[in-house]
Amino acid sequence: MAGTAEAVDLAAAMITAPVAAADALVIAPTLITVLFGAVLLLFRKRAVLQFPIGIFALALLVVACAGILARVLTAGPIAMAMGSWLPPFGINFTADVLGASFAFFASLVALTVGVFATRDIDGLGRRYGFFPFLLLMMTGICNAFLTGDIFNLYVWFEVMLIASFGLMVLGNGKAQLDGAVRYALLNLLAAGFFLIATGYLYGALGTLNMADIALRLREPTGDLPMKTIAMLYILGFGMKAAAFPLAFWLPASYHTPSPAAGAIFAGLLTKVGAYALMRTMIMLMPAEHQVYADMLSWLAIGTILLGSFGAMAESDLRRMLGYIVISGIGIIFAGIALGSQGGLSGAILYAIHSMLVMTALYFAAGIAAHLGGSQELRHLGGLYGASPLLAGLMLALVFSAAALPPFSGFWAKVVVVQAALADQRWLLAGVVLSASAFTALAAGRAFAHAFWRGGPLGTPDGAEKAVPGELSPFDQRVLYGPIIALAGLTLVIGLYPAPFLRLAEAGAAGLLDPTPYFNAVFGGAP
Repeated sequence: MAGTAEAVDLAAAMITAPVAAADALVIAPTLITVLFGAVLLLFRKRAVLQFPIGIFALALLVVACAGILARVLTAGPIAMAMGSWLPPFGINFTADVLGASFAFFASLVALTVGVFATRDIDGLGRRYGFFPFLLLMMTGICNAFLTGDIFNLYVWFEVMLIASFGLMVLGNGKAQLDGAVRYALLNLLAAGFFLIATGYLYGALGTLNMADIALRLREPTGDLPMKTIAMLYILGFGMKAAAFPLAFWLPASYHTPSPAAGAIFAGLLTKVGAYALMRTMIMLMPAEHQVYADMLSWLAIGTILLGSFGAMAESDLRRMLGYIVISGIGIIFAGIALGSQGGLSGAILYAIHSMLVMTALYFAAGIAAHLGGSQELRHLGGLYGASPLLAGLMLALVFSAAALPPFSGFWAKVVVVQAALADQRWLLAGVVLSASAFTALAAGRAFAHAFWRGGPLGTPDGAEKAVPGELSPFDQRVLYGPIIALAGLTLVIGLYPAPFLRLAEAGAAGLLDPTPYFNAVFGGAP
């Protein structure tokens, strides 16, 4: 005889109420990038359709990320559980001010890269999937900023990594393949440390939900190996962010792909590693952060000095920019090491500044290499005569990268230095300040050689312009447009920093006091 079915109360394990439409916006970046990436693959042989569809998708992504940021700023953190399973049972997306801000500025950068690529990527690059790879990479980047599950943070790292491999080797040049090998080995090793740490963490706590992890680690952990787990995360995320001493892979690889691909690598990929370190060490493991704060401070100092001295010694324009990226990561690490409201606010604002400025600098370096026929400084010269507009933009971006007023990097560095002085970390404050001088010297030398000098090394000044490359008026408008937009934005931040400082301060406050984050995930009753 058949038994009588009993009603099961799912209220304790599943969400039974409908999700607010505005909260569902948190998964829009995934839907947009995956859907349009698949459409572009279907039209892979229709190269003429790649750019309009890709640009439209990236514009939609900017709108979606702007909507998420606006929702978070007005209503606080938002969360959405996949399959309606309540945390910590299921996977969830959670957007707070920090994650939403990074996702929005990353989408802006991706849109400028897409526009630049319309003239930078040739027919072969279109046919072999530049835009599908770009959208897939943005799937990983945006979701890394918006996920609320630490294992899925690893998954989105891998998605981002796979797509970046494709962009790195697109073109199949010898230098690209060589750079891709170095890039792949170090990043796969970093991903391995990340996975091992996450496995240990799950074994110790029995949960992968970030909010649940953070709540559990605010109680005594007994003899759990949390310091070992924290060290593995520092190692994995530090390698991914190109921190000292394992930063050599970045200048050895970022100069090899197309300028468009190199620009998005320099602007975004290292920032994902820095974001992950902020999230894990400040929000999830505050006690372990206190243990390793001094070590993080020394890592920041080593990273700044490595990047600064490497930039001054480099003779290849794009490799020099790679070292400037490393120096900027050191400044972000300095803010993380301090772990205070001021230190984290400065680190967040500097990360946003670096996204914009390093992307634009790689664009400008790509155009300079095209006009001059080389990336080597000794082979460049006369570019001011070839393009006064490019020279002006490059000079403005050099000032911004050196954190000189009136550009965005100045305020971020001021906030970090103030926090270091307040914490009596005199050496850290001095090294952060010295980075401006080192960057200005390195970038100023490159500008003088490539733009002010009359021609390549050995050419009498003013005797020869030696500019073999040419750009049509249409190419100039398309290629210079993204640089002007990013340079303009860094100037706006520098002249009117108050709203951006407030944004960074709100992001830092959410890490230091994640109660609103917990309430969003657990419905107000963690």
